[in-house]
Amino acid sequence: MDELIQQLISDGYLKTPAIIDAFYKIKRRDFLPPDLASEEAINAPLPIGHGQTISQPLTVAFMLELLKPEVGQKILDIGSGSGWTTAILAEIVGPKGKIFGIERIAELKEFGEQNTAKYNFSNVKFFCRDGTKGLDESAPFDRILVGAAANEIPNTLKDQLKIGGRLVIPTEQQDIRLIIREGKNKFKEIIYHGFVFVPLIED
Repeated sequence: MDELIQQLISDGYLKTPAIIDAFYKIKRRDFLPPDLASEEAINAPLPIGHGQTISQPLTVAFMLELLKPEVGQKILDIGSGSGWTTAILAEIVGPKGKIFGIERIAELKEFGEQNTAKYNFSNVKFFCRDGTKGLDESAPFDRILVGAAANEIPNTLKDQLKIGGRLVIPTEQQDIRLIIREGKNKFKEIIYHGFVFVPLIED
């Protein structure tokens, strides 16, 4: 896996020291089903059951660089799945930050929770619910990361961002969008084409 991380750095996908550090510390194999642990360094999505995947490392790196997570931030991770990105974020924000993972499939929520528990974080909470509704009781968030493709960007998620906050979300148009909240009703959107994700399902 170290070799793949080096490759992502030299290809310009991983740039930020804190994100690179978290990639090294949080082992992808700890978030894979046991029979796939040996494939952790494959730069592709891998199945984790229930029709879901753990994302390709290159894509995770790309999304985290857009997200720009920082120490002490409060971040919502929607479609937490295996828990890998949740744990990477928990490592980056540190003990003073907070990470909330949402996963709508109960078995995967438990799988992600158990995987993340290997790292003894005190700053992570998991919820089993519809991610398109966000987590109103803990809003607003500094950052929101979505790990599945939305049909359209849920306004609920935009509303749960702090001013200056960033939302990174894939869509069914095969892209990833960075949305920055610049004011109460002012949002800037930047689109990056060429990414395919499993669909984000609403209840």
